[in-house]
Amino acid sequence: MPRRLVKRLARFIHAKRDKWYLSMWGERLTDPHLWSLNRHAITGAFGVGVAVSFIPLPVHLPLVVAAALWWRLNLAVAIASTYIVNPFTMVPAYYAAYRVGAALLRYRARHFEFHLTWNWLEHGLGPAWRPFLLGCLVCSVTLGLAARFGLEYFWRIGTLHRYRARHARRRACATAAVPQAAAAGGNPGEAPAPAPAAAPADAVVGVVEAKAARADATVRR
Repeated sequence: MPRRLVKRLARFIHAKRDKWYLSMWGERLTDPHLWSLNRHAITGAFGVGVAVSFIPLPVHLPLVVAAALWWRLNLAVAIASTYIVNPFTMVPAYYAAYRVGAALLRYRARHFEFHLTWNWLEHGLGPAWRPFLLGCLVCSVTLGLAARFGLEYFWRIGTLHRYRARHARRRACATAAVPQAAAAGGNPGEAPAPAPAAAPADAVVGVVEAKAARADATVRR
């Protein structure tokens, strides 16, 4: 995950620290681990955010903040990841979870209207509550783990790619230096001649004082 994006998310979340779902945690939000940019903090936060997003209740932010504090994960990434299930993706995501639960329980799937409220969860589901909640649990665990380890895999691939690119540039620079050394009359196998040593500090001060004395004598004339 790009570090610039993570830093922008951190600044945005830090600006919202006065909101009720952040202010309730007090000084715990000053823990530096919650704003760390290491691989474990970011990939774990991404997985937790995706997992929490499949809970069919409006408790995502308090839960994800508590999880980030407990496991010391990046708070900004954890909160941002919960918005994978948002008002635009909520219906297809939860319906897919319902179909997964229905398939696992061998329940005949039917159409229903989804509302993110306690009343709907108690009365609107009817006999479909078992496959729906089971599907949400299965999707939460599986997609959370997939998001966590998938991001870590791509993180490692990106790190390896940058390392190989940097190593290739160094080899290219070393190869280009060999013809230059041969053109200068040196042996390519020999190490380049050391740079001349810098003049001692006392000698430099003496030269400066001598120039100042000559300039003073010129002015007096």
